[in-house]
Amino acid sequence: MNARTEPEEAEPATPVRPPLVRELLLVAGLFLVYKFGRQLATGHTAEAFRNAHSVWDAERWLRLPDEDTVQSLLLHGDKLVHIANTYYATVHFPATAAFLIWLYLRRPAHYVWARRVLAAVTAAALVIHLAFPLAPPRMLASTGLIDTARVYGPSVYGPPRTDTLSNQFAAMPSLHFGWAVMVAVGLIVATRSRRRWLWLLHPLLTLLVIVGTANHYWLDALMASALLGVALVVIHAPRRRVTTAGRAAPALVPAEEKVAEEQVLVGAGR
Repeated sequence: MNARTEPEEAEPATPVRPPLVRELLLVAGLFLVYKFGRQLATGHTAEAFRNAHSVWDAERWLRLPDEDTVQSLLLHGDKLVHIANTYYATVHFPATAAFLIWLYLRRPAHYVWARRVLAAVTAAALVIHLAFPLAPPRMLASTGLIDTARVYGPSVYGPPRTDTLSNQFAAMPSLHFGWAVMVAVGLIVATRSRRRWLWLLHPLLTLLVIVGTANHYWLDALMASALLGVALVVIHAPRRRVTTAGRAAPALVPAEEKVAEEQVLVGAGR
């Protein structure tokens, strides 16, 4: 019998996995640059609050849903709002890191693509944070929103005046949402499961959390989506040859070679 095996999925042209040490240093370097860059935006409190009032008024002019509507849903129970705060505090970085690690191990070509997109979006976000400091809605008393993390816990931020580890006036764009969308897009592109579209629940849940906890405005998420859209247009995802069944197509054999191979096998069996 002539057994034939068919690979489940195939990357184009056997991509080479980047050196692990280099990638770790690169990702760590990008993270440190981002953290340092956020510190450069501190000290612009008055400007951040002026921009916050402008964003809030712009959302009302655009007739976007009131953030209070989402927060009211969370405040139906202490447990629900606590879960939302925990999600905001603990899912953002680990989910993105797990996404990159999985791609590095299983889809090297998609890993390089995703890393480039995330780096581009993060760099663009840093520029906007420096040029447009923005206080989150939880700091605006006029919005009627409460700081759910401070009231119900857990909170990742300290008092803005003494918090030297993060820039709390970097609300726009929301990297929480931008990274979550990229995780979903990357997994949808890199996999072939019929259930892969369920990954869209991650950015959807993230959006409800960042708005409901009053850490971001709707426009923060829209700006992050715009930056990611531009990055995805400029940085193309790798392509794979797949059959209509969703599996990688085996290598095609020319008809002449196939006939010659059959004649050799027949001759060998005499």
